[in-house]
Amino acid sequence: MVASLAKPGGNVTGFSAQTIDLVGKRIEILRELLPDLRQLAVIADAGYFASVLEKDEVQSSARKLGIEVVPLAIRRAEDIAPAFETLKSGTQALYVCPGALVNANRSRINTLALGARLPTMHGVRDLVGAGGLLSYGANNTHLFGRSAEYVDKILKGAKPADLPVEQPTKFELVIDLTTAKALRLAIPEPFLLRADEVIE
Repeated sequence: MVASLAKPGGNVTGFSAQTIDLVGKRIEILRELLPDLRQLAVIADAGYFASVLEKDEVQSSARKLGIEVVPLAIRRAEDIAPAFETLKSGTQALYVCPGALVNANRSRINTLALGARLPTMHGVRDLVGAGGLLSYGANNTHLFGRSAEYVDKILKGAKPADLPVEQPTKFELVIDLTTAKALRLAIPEPFLLRADEVIE
């Protein structure tokens, strides 16, 4: 969509949430919380290109750490429950790739994960508030505020081609202690102290 981040060219600019770039960090955080993590499921909308890219990056990053990945591909809400039924017995956590389908069904996904006793890792803070365990990603509130500044500049005559695609500068680690308790998962104090937000 753009020629480069620094000089987008054309008529498009904006902000990146670096969702795919942060996959490795999310898996490291999961590994820190679950040191014996050997098998990770990843749920993604197979019809949404960005989710497919993220799922592929999860598989690549996990493989480097010796973690087996079990992909759960969904295309519609009706695929979610059957996808969970295909999980192997050794699956220890679930990585959730955001997208419209997943976001709209976040409560169902988190409820099924809880029922399967799987801690979940999300890239979007809002999915944790719906019963997920963890999220790590760009602070969207900050990005939205910055995007308003871009809209103002463009309305005052700036050309999108001249406005660089900005990368996030604020990231947040969020953990839901209610979900942790439901999973009977003890969260170490140093881990809690690193969190930007703890939901109780």
